[in-house]
Amino acid sequence: MGKALADAYPVCRETFDEADAALREPLSRLIFDGPDHQLTLTENAQPAILAVSVAAYRLLAARGIRPSFVAGHSLGEYSANVAAGTFPFDQALEIVRQRGRFMQEAVPVGQGAMAAIIGLDAEQVAQACVDGALGEVVSAANLNGGGQVVIAGARAAVERAGERAKALGARRVLPLPVSAPFHCALMQPAADRLAPLLRALATADPSVPVVANVDAQPKRDRSAAIEALVAQVSSPVQWEAVIGRLASEGVTTYVEVGPGTVLTGMVRRIHRDATAVSFGSPDDLAAVDALPPQG
Repeated sequence: MGKALADAYPVCRETFDEADAALREPLSRLIFDGPDHQLTLTENAQPAILAVSVAAYRLLAARGIRPSFVAGHSLGEYSANVAAGTFPFDQALEIVRQRGRFMQEAVPVGQGAMAAIIGLDAEQVAQACVDGALGEVVSAANLNGGGQVVIAGARAAVERAGERAKALGARRVLPLPVSAPFHCALMQPAADRLAPLLRALATADPSVPVVANVDAQPKRDRSAAIEALVAQVSSPVQWEAVIGRLASEGVTTYVEVGPGTVLTGMVRRIHRDATAVSFGSPDDLAAVDALPPQG
């Protein structure tokens, strides 16, 4: 991922070079060439996705495309803060590598799980989690809209909640191939370790509001933006509410920057009359250039 951008545009190549220098290792080689089993390790995947997202954003900014608001899903909230200038890219790379490490170490591999529940509303999923917990942790982790809620927690509790969700009428329950149960109470040790590092970052007030995962509220000062990231680690991603807040602020055009198109699909399901496009390779530029002019 990202290689076509780096090959075609100096601003993107420079972003990957900056990432390599910040982490004192050839992250770009891993991003471009793999191997996949190394790239998908949480402590590598998080800075890799951040680097590709920031490279794509910088190219758009160089072409005069700048946001009125920024938001990101989970890790993407770090990219959003870099785009808003809350903290610098090099420090963000270091912090997300630590974030990945802390989240992985919070729960031993195999003890936690996540699953996507398709076809139930948030209240029904919450009830399935209550019924399936039996004294263990399981709760909503991503409220993605469009009838999709991801749950996370102890492996057995997630399995029980999934079975209960089926009984309540879920169309599908899809176990997710993740290495840890993100955005639930089991991540509190990671949040506790990450908090002092986040609060020690060199920060500035965001240049545009950052709509946070934890409460779907626009963060307009540095302290609020940082505290939202602290809380985010062990709290659910309120993505449907984030898009709802952006819509209420008058946003009608969304550009997903970085690898993949998952958020574009989510936005289209939540804010049906909006325009949403993704940008992660040179081939995507035509769709971005065709967007309505900014006011």
